[in-house]
Amino acid sequence: MADASTATPPTRCPAVRVVAMPADSNAYGDIFGGWLLSLMDNAAGLVAARRALGRAVTVAMDGMQFLEPVKIGDEVSVYGEIIRVGRTSMTIAIEAWRRARHQDAVVKVTEAHFTFVAVDESGRPRAVPPATVPADPS
Repeated sequence: MADASTATPPTRCPAVRVVAMPADSNAYGDIFGGWLLSLMDNAAGLVAARRALGRAVTVAMDGMQFLEPVKIGDEVSVYGEIIRVGRTSMTIAIEAWRRARHQDAVVKVTEAHFTFVAVDESGRPRAVPPATVPADPS
């Protein structure tokens, strides 16, 4: 896992970006880890559903380590990238970054790998469709 102080933020657009609110925090003003995990799972689900062209469900997540706390008012950006596609499953690398409300600097707060399985209307695993190549804009 990367050290938060030396990590470089992704250049792609985040899958999810939100502001941490008081209802998401503990008595010390730190955001609950479960809130952040939920946000990361949501972002991974968006990436998985887009790639699967339909429903995909979380089946696993590797261990995560909280590198830095998230505070009330921080902007949290979650980035996802598919790193493996199997017949029915996908592994998605997720990184969460925070930016203090009135600053420009960003800091990585955690990362994890999520595994999703594409499922049909009955909830049974189905094949992940072949990747589509974006149309050439020229």
